[in-house]
Amino acid sequence: MGLLSTILTLPVAPVRGVIWLGELIQDQVEQQLHDPAAMRRELEEIDAAAAAGQLSEEERKQAQQAVLDRMTNRQT
Repeated sequence: MGLLSTILTLPVAPVRGVIWLGELIQDQVEQQLHDPAAMRRELEEIDAAAAAGQLSEEERKQAQQAVLDRMTNRQT
């Protein structure tokens, strides 16, 4: 029965491969998005941009809040 099911499901193997690859990419993106070191770098870049005058105080607060929201959503 195993050989028969393998033969019958062979045409959908590429689809399963694409699904697996998509899930792998999604896992990597989520891992990088919620990496504490990456979040810290992002907060430092926001502060540097604000110090250089590239961001207003309101934009800085909004950007920092977006990073902090990502951080807290990951831990809940």
